[in-house]
Amino acid sequence: MGMAVAILIGLWIYDEVSFNKYNKNYDRIGQLWQFVNFGTEKSSYNVLPIPLAEELRSKYPDFKQVSLSVQTNVIMALGDKKFSKAGNYVEPQFTDMMTLKMTKGDRDGLKDINSILLSESLAKNLFAQADPVNKLVKINNKSSLKVTGVYEDFPDNTAFKDVQFLAPWDFYLDNAPFVKDSKYAWDNNSWQIYAQLKEGGDFAKVSAKIKDIRMKKENPPAYKPEFFIHPMSKWHLYSDFKDGVNTGGLIQFVWLFGITGVFVLLLACINFMNLSTARSEKRAKEVGIRKAIGSVRRQLIVQFLSESLLVSLLAFVLSLLLVQLIIPFFNSVADKKLTILWSNPLFWISGLGFTLLTGLIAGSYPSLYLSSFNPVKVLKGTFRAGRFASIPRKALVIVQFTVSVTLIIGTIVVFRQVQYAKSRPVGYNRSGLIEIGISSPEMFRHFEAMRNDLLSAKAIDEISASSGSVTVQSGGTTDISWKGKTPDMHPLLMSNSVTHDYGKTVGWHLSQGRNFSREFADSASMIINESAVKLMGFKNPLEELVKYHGKDYKVVGVSDDMVKESPFEPVKPSLYVLKSNEVNIFNIRLSSQAGTSEALAKVEAIFKKYDPASPFDYKFADEQYRKKFSDEERIGKLASFFAVLAVFISCLGLFGLASFVAEQRTKEIGVRKVLGASVFSLWRLLSKEFVMLVTISFFISAPTAWYFMHKWLQNYDYRTEISWWIFAAAGTGALVITLLTVSFQSIKASVANPAKSLRTE
Repeated sequence: MGMAVAILIGLWIYDEVSFNKYNKNYDRIGQLWQFVNFGTEKSSYNVLPIPLAEELRSKYPDFKQVSLSVQTNVIMALGDKKFSKAGNYVEPQFTDMMTLKMTKGDRDGLKDINSILLSESLAKNLFAQADPVNKLVKINNKSSLKVTGVYEDFPDNTAFKDVQFLAPWDFYLDNAPFVKDSKYAWDNNSWQIYAQLKEGGDFAKVSAKIKDIRMKKENPPAYKPEFFIHPMSKWHLYSDFKDGVNTGGLIQFVWLFGITGVFVLLLACINFMNLSTARSEKRAKEVGIRKAIGSVRRQLIVQFLSESLLVSLLAFVLSLLLVQLIIPFFNSVADKKLTILWSNPLFWISGLGFTLLTGLIAGSYPSLYLSSFNPVKVLKGTFRAGRFASIPRKALVIVQFTVSVTLIIGTIVVFRQVQYAKSRPVGYNRSGLIEIGISSPEMFRHFEAMRNDLLSAKAIDEISASSGSVTVQSGGTTDISWKGKTPDMHPLLMSNSVTHDYGKTVGWHLSQGRNFSREFADSASMIINESAVKLMGFKNPLEELVKYHGKDYKVVGVSDDMVKESPFEPVKPSLYVLKSNEVNIFNIRLSSQAGTSEALAKVEAIFKKYDPASPFDYKFADEQYRKKFSDEERIGKLASFFAVLAVFISCLGLFGLASFVAEQRTKEIGVRKVLGASVFSLWRLLSKEFVMLVTISFFISAPTAWYFMHKWLQNYDYRTEISWWIFAAAGTGALVITLLTVSFQSIKASVANPAKSLRTE
């Protein structure tokens, strides 16, 4: 079992560290990021201005290839087949840079502005078994693009696993006016840039060269952007930045589970050591005879190590079978698609290597201990293990339960942190709230008529549109000022364009003022959140004017902070204005008087009436919000999975030791029973030693767990406290498990017939 856990963790770690390694240019590809100063700390963003790409291409010979990119969702249609799919608009260099593996057509097809490349899975959905090359597909119900190639789906352990199509950047430029307007705008940061360095290029040195590009241009912005390249090798595991420094990321969990795997395997080795040395007296005569007829200590050590290695090799074979059985469950917990790497030589070399190491570790102490017996004492029958012989075994039991209790405490803290964030007020009502992307102009052109139909059909309570999702923060501005703002203050405020009834639809709470209303001329009105009020220092916000993009807006309301980004982080200052020309999402509050399925059916029918060419693709706000906890929940589930196994393996060893101790003390128990000892007193006698060992392990594990979990919680601004009851629960749980484990053997020995125990014949 210990080896099976180690193999599972090894496969998980291999998948994590091999992220994006499918790419042959892995070591030379990076993504452009920037540090900006919006307050007292540097913030990091992977969105950049369009002209930076051409600047890098034309003036910096360190770059071999540079490509602009933006991820988008489109409606892909072929005849009656319609799908909402995620993909990227990219420049032609992207396909070579990202090692696109073509199965049909040509990767250079994107040089044609009206072309598109499809993933194998999307091509199959659209064309079944037919050849899609040179066929036309319709994008967003208005533009037809020619399929010039089909590529293998990106692997699951890559940053592009959800990319189902690649379309030309120039097509995106020609069909999106706001993008065209930003072609030379150095301060519109909305797009991604990927770059490949030339052979021998150094990311740190190139980053130093490009750092101040924007600040050397005309009208340098107050937020002082610093450009740098984040290498592909660090995208997945080192994605966190704080105040201009990379602070790691998922790498902490790779280390955490790697260490956990080592300790779980060590627990199994400790069991082997304990039970081998506990049985030492039974093998003492064997050792004595072997030494008497000429065996030297080295031969005995080799013999015992050989036995250990044989057990380890058999365990490895059985562990592979166990992993094969359990890996589907493990994948569901870890959200992976792991398989045993049967054909990978590295897997077999690693597997056999750690099998050998496990055998040597498990057999080292028993072989040295058993081979040290004095043959004269053993054969004369005067050998006794000695009063201190059990100390190493006790120490190993303490190590086992220290690890187990530490894992239990850690698991409780992780789950408590997730629950703490889940219970955080989010500032709006997620229940019954759905979102639908506005993928074609038709969907918004008849907005008022569609709203009236939906309300008349009693399908909804309310509908509105906005420039962003209630669960995703997008769109920020620094072009904002107010009375009292100091010249050296350059904050970033999240900007949101909405329609009337937005507040009623999402169910936010206003602490002051009112919602936008058709009864007022609100085109120059603004609603801000509580964080913005604190930032601006307003005492009476409803009496204030805010200048936004050069226009004065009157604050008419203050909303509670809406949690749109990580539930573990503070809410950013935000503003809301009425701008129907910038919206791209419908927010719909389903009818509270009808069932969900009935309301959805009515909504779909009315949507189809006004835009029959688009699929009815909706998302529940509560499901989207729940995904924000996915990493922490997954880590919690994995931690609990390993904690349960660690406790189980520890208990197996404890059970074996209790069996041996009960067997060793059979006559003592018989004498005590004859002299009147009760079953309870005998149970207490046999159990107290193990309870003492677990108690000692608790006092070691408690401060250890507190130190590491306190450090982990510092990664979150919104975090729970480590309460005393967590340690009490873990300690009590460990004691109960210990008593349940040893009680079977203790009670069995206590109720045995003393007449049988004391017989010597």
